[in-house]
Amino acid sequence: MLRRTAAFASLWLAAHPQAFALRRRVADPAPAVGPTYARRVDVTAAALAYAETHALDPDWVQAQLAQARYVPAVAQLMMPSTSPSARNWSAYRARMVESRRIEAGRQWWSDNQTWLDDAEQRFGVPAQIIVGIVGVETFYGRVTGNFRVLDALATLSFDFPTGRSDRSPFFRSELGHFLRLAQRESWDPPAVKGSYAGAMGLPQFMPSSVLNYAVDLDADGRVDLYGSAADVAGSVANYLAEHGWQRQMPTHYPIEPPSSTLERALLLVPDIVPTFSAEQMTARGARLDDAAQQHLGPLALIELHNGDSGSSTYVAGTQNFYALTRYNASSYYALAVIELGRAVAAARG
Repeated sequence: MLRRTAAFASLWLAAHPQAFALRRRVADPAPAVGPTYARRVDVTAAALAYAETHALDPDWVQAQLAQARYVPAVAQLMMPSTSPSARNWSAYRARMVESRRIEAGRQWWSDNQTWLDDAEQRFGVPAQIIVGIVGVETFYGRVTGNFRVLDALATLSFDFPTGRSDRSPFFRSELGHFLRLAQRESWDPPAVKGSYAGAMGLPQFMPSSVLNYAVDLDADGRVDLYGSAADVAGSVANYLAEHGWQRQMPTHYPIEPPSSTLERALLLVPDIVPTFSAEQMTARGARLDDAAQQHLGPLALIELHNGDSGSSTYVAGTQNFYALTRYNASSYYALAVIELGRAVAAARG
């Protein structure tokens, strides 16, 4: 089953950065919709299960699901690209760490300095990491998605596209969480907008993540991931803290991988999971700087490919780099967040 991330929509995008233009074209206008789910037996059965699992009124759940519609664009976007290209860190970074996004991040940071400082103090996550995540996820609220979340989740729950591994159980679970969340927050479910995968707000939280990790940082009595920068900052920081973020620990160090193909391959086996001590990496032929050699926890040799050039970028990831991949299971995503945050911090002077 798909790992529960805060922002599933960008997980697929990070693995397929060439799809960014497609995502924008489909997400900006109101998507075309197909038939409703009002009379389907499987949807009726799911409604009763949701009502029992989440202690909801069965008639209310039935009424909400009857308003859900199949959206062809949602199914289309969930499919792999028909013309896949090699993963390209340089190209992905160029899209995420560029002048307009840096300037928007500088302004968002300045406007919300107090809340970012508060979130950092409470959860130990630096402001520039929070700023990097919000920038990569939604361009500071400019691209939060124009799909009805109810439609997106229903489409992926009951009509998940064939031709790839079936993840409908994940989305069925998220649809139940969405209905529970809508009931708790007194939302009109068909009115809530988000990504094609059902992710919501500036940080693109899936419904279960809103329920489990979102916080009311401004203490106004509700969690608002669309209009409250305080709640956005606090929720992102809390999510990372709950997934292993360590105060004052670097995210990664520079590393020169072993020249031996075998030794390099052995260090790459755990992928993004920190596994080796600095001493073990050095023993296998990796070269680390002084700061990395002083690091007390495990490290991961992380390789990011640069398209068809045949070259790769390497970093030694720490527990905090791994925590970022719990938000989105991609090393490309994690490093883009880090570098965008650094660029915004530099732009602030």
